[in-house]
Amino acid sequence: MIDFEELDYRPTPMGELSLRRRGEPRLEGREVYEVKLGDDFLMSSLFSEGEIALTKIGLESIAGRESIDVVVGGLGLGYTAVEALENSQVASLLIVETMDAVIDWHQQGLVPLGKILTADSRTRYVQGDFFSMASAGGSGFDPENPQRRFDAILLDIDHSPTHILSDSHAEFYTAAGLAHLKTRLNEGGAFSLWSNDPPDGSFEKTLDSVFGASESHVVEFDNPFTGGTSTNTVYVANRQA
Repeated sequence: MIDFEELDYRPTPMGELSLRRRGEPRLEGREVYEVKLGDDFLMSSLFSEGEIALTKIGLESIAGRESIDVVVGGLGLGYTAVEALENSQVASLLIVETMDAVIDWHQQGLVPLGKILTADSRTRYVQGDFFSMASAGGSGFDPENPQRRFDAILLDIDHSPTHILSDSHAEFYTAAGLAHLKTRLNEGGAFSLWSNDPPDGSFEKTLDSVFGASESHVVEFDNPFTGGTSTNTVYVANRQA
């Protein structure tokens, strides 16, 4: 059983970023990958249900399209992006990640899903700030085509719309910020957002004011640390014709 191994450690403008691998004795030594930013746990391979549901719920809302172009904001351990590739209608997958270290982990095969993403010809990594790209003065998500629109934008970066990793992200979760994001979607296209917190009524109202309607899905999963269950929230809203 692997006890503990730090696979990478790098200083970043947001704090010290580390990738760790360890054995989990409560799960018979199961291999676990974790990412920390300073003292804050960003993600763990133990808890991937919410990240997978983010993709499933977002893409289900646009089912029936023959060809789907997807943006994933936040690469993490790759669960959201790999789930998108499982959908045969996905023609292209553009992954926007602000930390070049995280892209390196996948390209170098340091994380289990990295080889799947990197080997798929539909995948393209873009190193950049998702929130800046989505803003009114932003460059758009595709550096090769700044005006490009997408069928689905799947976002998993902050812990929630109110528990954010940087103050610079706050504007995105306002009506003005979401309205700019909406312009990056094709008609009927889906915006799907992961949150570690329960559904937020105030944010739901903001989503509704911009998109006309939205849905909040509570995703429940087993938590071996508590011996019970935990939940994430997935918000989804579609650009109306």
